[in-house]
Amino acid sequence: MVAGLLFVAFAFFAVGQAAVKRNEAQTAADAAALAAAQETRDELADLWVLAVLDPTKWQDIFDGDGGSNRCERAVELAAMNDATAQCSPDGPLSYRVEVATNKPIGESVVPGTAGRLAHAEAVAVIEPLCDPPGQIPPGNGLPTLNCDDDVDWVLDPADLTDLPAPEDLFDVHLADG
Repeated sequence: MVAGLLFVAFAFFAVGQAAVKRNEAQTAADAAALAAAQETRDELADLWVLAVLDPTKWQDIFDGDGGSNRCERAVELAAMNDATAQCSPDGPLSYRVEVATNKPIGESVVPGTAGRLAHAEAVAVIEPLCDPPGQIPPGNGLPTLNCDDDVDWVLDPADLTDLPAPEDLFDVHLADG
């Protein structure tokens, strides 16, 4: 009877060990995907600032054109979380990251767990928060940039000191699974 109870206790411990490793892998995947997406978001925001005087380019930027592949940042973040990553852009405004922990689940009473690594996947999405202008005013004027939550950026070409930050232009979040 005592041996049976000990086996059950060790089995629960093994399940707990596996769950902890799985959570570590998921944390690494989430952080890696978000890091790549945030780097791209910042790059797109910089491109928007460079093109602020040419509103005909805004739509392309909000569609993700001009952003480069930032998967190297995902690999760096996974390594910081003791995991290895495979990353690929999933369209111009999304990254898919698959990770494996560097350390196995460990020895337990459950056969086959000693050398198994935990695996997880995450997808991060860059969502434009602003609508490109419908009408471009004649002359040198700039259109109002209409963003979510009824935030309107009135842009003055003669005074471009108060421009939206990257997080005002794009949201970065994990995709629902």
